[in-house]
Amino acid sequence: MTPDTALPRSWRGMPAPALDGLRQAWLRRPGALTAGLRRLGEVRLAVRREAVEALTPGWATETGVLAGTPVWWREILMTIDGVSAVQACSFTPLRASLGAWKAMRGLGQRPLADILYLDSRIERSGFRFGRLRVRRADGTWADAAVDASILARHSVFMRLGQPLLVAEYFLPSFWTVAARGRTGVA
Repeated sequence: MTPDTALPRSWRGMPAPALDGLRQAWLRRPGALTAGLRRLGEVRLAVRREAVEALTPGWATETGVLAGTPVWWREILMTIDGVSAVQACSFTPLRASLGAWKAMRGLGQRPLADILYLDSRIERSGFRFGRLRVRRADGTWADAAVDASILARHSVFMRLGQPLLVAEYFLPSFWTVAARGRTGVA
């Protein structure tokens, strides 16, 4: 995943109305997504990549940070009982990754939720929703097939005036796991 491949054509303030109740519920689920996933089974997190990237215009629009700004980019894959379930990316301006959001750089295999929900100074925006299509079965989107639809959401966390955007992508295989264990939605 790169900043370009992780960006749906457009983000919206509401999920698509045609989505079923299960998809609507997971996309709108408040709080730490990881906590809900753990109610479905054993969650494992693998860091796929951490790097300095130049912020693309599409992501700049979503954060209010200037396009081209260097950001610290982190990508992870979460599995549930061995099934690829959710990919996520998060980023903050490089300077913020050395200051307000420096804890992001030391997480290792731990979820970002470990730092986002413990500090009362952190504020979260509302969700924005999108959809993208898998263009190549090259592993960018775990084991998703070509032309598979991936539903996504993102929100921006603010700490000490610095943004941290977190985008979560529900892989096609996630919906099978979620359907058999609906308890994680609540």
